[in-house]
Amino acid sequence: MESDSKDIPWNEVIKKEAVGINNDDLGKVQEVGSVSILTKKGFLNTEFFDIPKDLVERYDGDKVYFKINEEQARSFSKRDSSITTEKDEDYSINQSKITDEDENNKLSPPPPPPSSSSIDSKNSDIVIPLMSEELVVTKKEVIDEVTITKEPTKETKTEQVQLMHEEINIERRPVNDLINSANTSTIKEDIPPIESKTEIKIPLKREEIQVIKKPYVKEEIVIKRKPVSETRQISEEIITEQIVEPENIKE
Repeated sequence: MESDSKDIPWNEVIKKEAVGINNDDLGKVQEVGSVSILTKKGFLNTEFFDIPKDLVERYDGDKVYFKINEEQARSFSKRDSSITTEKDEDYSINQSKITDEDENNKLSPPPPPPSSSSIDSKNSDIVIPLMSEELVVTKKEVIDEVTITKEPTKETKTEQVQLMHEEINIERRPVNDLINSANTSTIKEDIPPIESKTEIKIPLKREEIQVIKKPYVKEEIVIKRKPVSETRQISEEIITEQIVEPENIKE
């Protein structure tokens, strides 16, 4: 939701991106003064723009838009007395303090490096933080596998099958009576007897066994998964700091 320049919540624009005309990068808002806004651009080649508030166009909750471009913003890079902010006053005071401190540092040795303890300047109390560790137990899901194996087993089955086949049965009978003869036309032609060995083939029918193995579903195995909860106890060593009082302390 965009805000007009008159309704901008100035306390929210700190550290927001400053954008000029044509999306020019004007850095990030560092401080909002009574009449101007201080922005900082860059890290190595740092530039400060002290832009008057009346050049703010709008604020969309993420960026502050100005009515000037980058070149016009550079005209405000040198701080002017007419657009002095509270930041300028603090800056001049800090500069004077730094100058005095530099003079003092020339005469006195540098302070010792900071330690983990802190000193309260009001009552000269030394505060030493005591650190400790705590166990943070979390759970993660892993996947195990259960292997189910199907293997073939062999067995012999016996079935009884009835088969049919034809056999020959030779009968002899006289052919005096032409009516009882099986082939009267042949006899009438008076076929002469054969002069050499002759084979007569008679077809005989029989049945043979043919085995076909046809698979079928004998039964089904249903595998169900169910969650099972168990409680496990873990032990881990943690470190807790404590103070060992010297023996020569007088109460």
